[in-house]
Amino acid sequence: MQEKKYYEKEAYVLDFSPNAKSKTIKGKTGMIIESIGVDYFMLLELLGNPATSYVILEKLNVSKDRRDKVLSVLGRLKYEDLSPTAKNTLPQAVEMIVRENEKRFVDFFNAALPVTPRINSLELVPGIGKTLMMEIIREKERKPFTSFADIQQRVGLKDPAKRVAERILEELKGNQQVYIFVKQI
Repeated sequence: MQEKKYYEKEAYVLDFSPNAKSKTIKGKTGMIIESIGVDYFMLLELLGNPATSYVILEKLNVSKDRRDKVLSVLGRLKYEDLSPTAKNTLPQAVEMIVRENEKRFVDFFNAALPVTPRINSLELVPGIGKTLMMEIIREKERKPFTSFADIQQRVGLKDPAKRVAERILEELKGNQQVYIFVKQI
């Protein structure tokens, strides 16, 4: 059976360089953009239009049928391939994505399941231990969470969006046994 392919529709600019060399396609040069996808948190290398201006944290269309400022998606990058600027911009971009997609991540809290017999996916989020996990499970069974503020108010988890963003950054850096948000290469 063929594995399903995932494609990003939108991505945030982490860094860009005119007349740069691609890290994913040998011999390719041009306006190289390092970005992070909104849906699967894929780190992507893009070929931008050299006659266009770009801004850090700008959201770009990268789907095949809607590219306006992007000529092509060159490939996927690993965290260690990112430029220092892209690495510095990444935490802010991830947190923006989490906050803009609040329902998606609140739904994670409402639907979280065990990943092994001893570990629940909630416990993989920084700041959530066994006691808080049990409180989250009790509260979501009583009434599903509706927002990050609702989670914080009902179970005391400080800034759930920031906690989820921290987990996503850990996954992007690699070497995790379980990935709950980031699609692996």
